[in-house]
Amino acid sequence: MSPVASLSDSSEWLEADGLGGFASGTTTGIRTRRYHALLLTATAPPAGRTVLVNGMDVWLNTMRGRFALSSQRYVPEVVHPDGVNRLKEFRLCPWPCWRFNLWDDFFVEHELFVPRGQSAVILTWRVHGDPGSAVKLFVRLFLSGRDFHATHHENGSFRFDSEVSDKGVRWRPYEALPVIVSRSNGRYHPAPDWYRNFLYSEERARGLDCVEDLATPGVFEWDLETRDANLVVSAEGFASINDDASVGALVNELRRVELCRRENFSSRLESAADSYLVRRGAGKTVIAGYPWFGDWGRDTFIALRGLCLATKRLEIARGILLEWAGTVSEGMLPNRFPDRGAEPEFNSVDASLWYIVAVEEFLRAANGDAVLASEDTVRKLEHAVEEILKGYSRGTRFGIHADTDGLLAAGVPGLQLTWMDAKVYDHVVTPRIGKPVEVQALWLNALAIGQRISNRWQSVFATAWDSFQARFWNENRGQLYDIVDFDHRPGAVDQSIRPNQIFAVGGLPLVLLPGDRARRVVDAVETGLYTPLGLRSLAPDESGYVPRYEGDVWHRDIAYHQGTAWPWLIGPFVEAWVRVRGNTADAKKQARQQFFEPFVNHLSEAGLGHVSEIVDAEPPHTPRGCPFQAWSLGELLRLDQLVLAEV
Repeated sequence: MSPVASLSDSSEWLEADGLGGFASGTTTGIRTRRYHALLLTATAPPAGRTVLVNGMDVWLNTMRGRFALSSQRYVPEVVHPDGVNRLKEFRLCPWPCWRFNLWDDFFVEHELFVPRGQSAVILTWRVHGDPGSAVKLFVRLFLSGRDFHATHHENGSFRFDSEVSDKGVRWRPYEALPVIVSRSNGRYHPAPDWYRNFLYSEERARGLDCVEDLATPGVFEWDLETRDANLVVSAEGFASINDDASVGALVNELRRVELCRRENFSSRLESAADSYLVRRGAGKTVIAGYPWFGDWGRDTFIALRGLCLATKRLEIARGILLEWAGTVSEGMLPNRFPDRGAEPEFNSVDASLWYIVAVEEFLRAANGDAVLASEDTVRKLEHAVEEILKGYSRGTRFGIHADTDGLLAAGVPGLQLTWMDAKVYDHVVTPRIGKPVEVQALWLNALAIGQRISNRWQSVFATAWDSFQARFWNENRGQLYDIVDFDHRPGAVDQSIRPNQIFAVGGLPLVLLPGDRARRVVDAVETGLYTPLGLRSLAPDESGYVPRYEGDVWHRDIAYHQGTAWPWLIGPFVEAWVRVRGNTADAKKQARQQFFEPFVNHLSEAGLGHVSEIVDAEPPHTPRGCPFQAWSLGELLRLDQLVLAEV
């Protein structure tokens, strides 16, 4: 297998466990984020995420001397030891693998993978070539036991105790945390110590806490010239590791099962999609992005269309939709489940409407399947749709209600309800109070779907449709207003050039504009907002435009929807672009070459095999935010498998 990425601190890999936890890092092995870890466990799947094992130092002792196979970055800007200088190759498939050259034709290969459904990581080292003498491998694990958003610091409460038996080595750094269990075919020597002042350069660039101390309880040792070195590390209670089998047999079986599972994916996009589909309770949900997002309502229902429907994972889609069906409250679905302790947050006007669209597309995909679309399933999903429409029609939280013109009004001061939801302290960057254009597109699509369930929505739909045609067209600019009745002031409009208008033409089942207007909207968006990696959130000539997403929290959040480009918007844009050209085979072929291929190249940078959350608005369109984003990947899959698929 050939390398898929350069050796860089900015190229990152991800191994998700299907529970909300994961292992992640960079291709150089140098951890640049507080989220980079070997064992990061979701203690209340998919929430309660806790870092148990952060990383490791690895080295060889030979007759020629000691050779490091790892590197760390320490304060102030010191990289030590020098293992990165021996690193010659990184491969991503079928899982992360590094090759370290020591001399002549002698090298060491290190690989790791996370078995699906288990909070565990499997690590292996093997030699290639003749070392000419004895070779000993040493591995020192770095432990913490902290919330994955936090950092860890030297303290007297950390417990270094190592419980050693023929079943392996166990540690419990802090009483309330899961026990860390390790099994190896080597020897373990207790050698407790603190390693201080690890520096995480990505956190420093984001203006966040970036320095950490980690504890190390001991060292593993292997005679590497005689066999592979195997190390299995897991969180007790969150992995079913067979401790009766030999370590070699255990690793071989886990490798065989995981390799077989991954080989069943038809493409690397489909393989990447699997990372976001995780357990919640007895059902499933979607992680919005790694490394720091949880499961968000809006993100789930946008991403589901690509991650599940486009890839024919209909059983998983059904489970997700049924799981969320029971969370409707006053017509609203939660937009966010906090990672620890708090109640779900109902702070989105569009999450519930995206749910209705996802339900409709699932039922269409499952049509004729008596199991997937059983009477009970259809009844539960349609009941949720009705409850959402009734709640929105009569009025619910935060001023969300169907106005007399049939359109959906929403918003109160100090709260952000649309997908443009940046808030810095008490400052809402893009409040968009009133009647945002994409909310109306979603509302009209939801009402059209509701008509097929109950005729009570026919008159509401007709009124809203007529109002949309009459009130949103901005003839002077040849496009749609971003908001009408801005700040709930009748007749006030926001004519900022933003990408939200594209949903009137693409990204949703209904096209809301006649052909000439639809074409003008697509042309305007392409001219003012298109970048090779998504649509800008604000046109460059608009007031408040920010060309780059960088700096501390304040500066980054100010830029978030004020120019920053969003890869997930490529889905609705390309769909609209193809639609206004008649959905012809030639249009699809041109769109694939012109718009889809740049994203294929992006899969080999930033989050390897995945699509980033955001990129800078201006060249070189540097990837920013989460390097692994569900709706970005989902929309690329939807384009590939549905929108641009040959008939």
